[in-house]
Amino acid sequence: MKKLTILFLSLIAVSFHAQIVSATVFSKEENKPIPYVKVGVEKEKAGVISDESGRFSIDLSKINSNKPILIEVPGYEKYSQPVQDFKNLDGQKIFLKEKVKNIDEVSIKPKKLVDKNWGVNTKTKSVMYNVNPDINNENFLGETALEFNTSKKSKIKNINLNISSYTSDQPVLMRYSIYSEKNGFPDKNILDEEITVELTKDMIKDGTFTLDVNDRNIWVQGKFFVGIQFLKRFQGRITISAALFRTGYIREFYGDWQKMTIAAPAINIDVKVDKNGKNSKDEVKDNNDKASILAPDLSQYNMESENSVYGKNDAVGNTLKLNSAELYYEIYGEGEPLVLLHGNGGSIKEFYKQIPGLSKEFKVIAVDTRAQGKSKDFTKGDLNYKIFADDLKNLMHHLNISKTNILGWSDGGNTGLEFALKYPQHLNKLIIIGANAFPEGVDEDLIKNFKSKVHMMQLANQPEHETEKRLLNLMLNEPHINKKSLHQIQNPTLVLAGENDVIKKEHTEMIAKEIPKAKLKIYPKATHYLPFEIAEDLNKDVIDFLKN
Repeated sequence: MKKLTILFLSLIAVSFHAQIVSATVFSKEENKPIPYVKVGVEKEKAGVISDESGRFSIDLSKINSNKPILIEVPGYEKYSQPVQDFKNLDGQKIFLKEKVKNIDEVSIKPKKLVDKNWGVNTKTKSVMYNVNPDINNENFLGETALEFNTSKKSKIKNINLNISSYTSDQPVLMRYSIYSEKNGFPDKNILDEEITVELTKDMIKDGTFTLDVNDRNIWVQGKFFVGIQFLKRFQGRITISAALFRTGYIREFYGDWQKMTIAAPAINIDVKVDKNGKNSKDEVKDNNDKASILAPDLSQYNMESENSVYGKNDAVGNTLKLNSAELYYEIYGEGEPLVLLHGNGGSIKEFYKQIPGLSKEFKVIAVDTRAQGKSKDFTKGDLNYKIFADDLKNLMHHLNISKTNILGWSDGGNTGLEFALKYPQHLNKLIIIGANAFPEGVDEDLIKNFKSKVHMMQLANQPEHETEKRLLNLMLNEPHINKKSLHQIQNPTLVLAGENDVIKKEHTEMIAKEIPKAKLKIYPKATHYLPFEIAEDLNKDVIDFLKN
């Protein structure tokens, strides 16, 4: 009996310490529950969203009793009460007053209005904003927003969200908000009524979910923010495309808004506006804009490469089984061997514009690097380019090739440099495109983006993304080839890069300078993606270098 008494008292103590308050939010005028109400503590990241019946429970045990609890939902006046008083409402109803709607007269003649689209339009899958309920509840229930600034009064017709992937067996509940601006950050929600959506996969057309708000009569002028928030946990994951080097805004519940200077979510709006109206926050379309340099739109090339036979050609594809990996490769053409090595996270298909031309002159051996494409990796440790170079040597031995030329793009170029250092007697000529000798040779902002991705993956802790995390860490930590080592490479080498490459121009020039028999060519206006952008010129230069 004594043990039971102690247990009972312990349960009481735990319950008292937890200080969980449960209540239901009602409309005062209609005496009906209000669904999906935001309940939290001012300037704190902790909070909850009520369910579809207005019910919620919130743990206030770690909250200062003098701080105010805030309850809000569009269309109703904000509710505020000190935590110490709010605790007395456990089990009760909380009533919110409806806002009085002020309808301003809009004096713009219809004939002067034109259709425009403002915001972030990218549909990239390489830079993404991840929505993953399994990371933690606080982050999941946070908000993200994008800033707009129009000099003319404008009517919002549609709010578009570019979604690169959607995985969920149930509808995903989202809330849209439009905020005024104060001190450069989102301030008050200017909507008179709630905008919630139960998003399903079939509502996403061509990578975009379009929300029609034309009938809601939303007029804006000056600075404002369009935000989204996910209201209910779901089994799955959503990834929203994002634009590098645009500023987005995030907050966790009623915590302070924070700037995301590395990337912004792909939110854009269709508006009706005076023909001279502009949005100063529009994406810069200039080809020299840093975002277009570091994260260009590759959708066309990706589609073309997917539709090609390369990387999935059963007629010429083979697999080499090693102790720690399986290497998939395809061979085209006859003559002097030429190995093609792709970039980080890529595959054979990325050379879909090179293989047809080069295979007329050489025996092209295109390889999926371990852990990428159709090749497998059975190890769990850190990856490095020396391992990739050893894999290539094993493949050459398997194919009875004593000496080869190598064309390596990006990470493939790094592997080419390591192969030249370790197996110079098995290398004829080397061509590297956008390669780096050490991580500091890569643009700093891109490195920041890689670090941000790795951090998010560590939080998510999802086994299915472990390989992607390892490949990102590879770029952050490798290679380690110093100038003295570069000077040891005696094989004829062609060093190529784009004028707007993610590899710093001075770094590319340093590599070419330190390799004794190196030639350098920088292609004007090109980026890191030479095999896509200037395939004809690139193929010609490769053939000329190898033939002469």
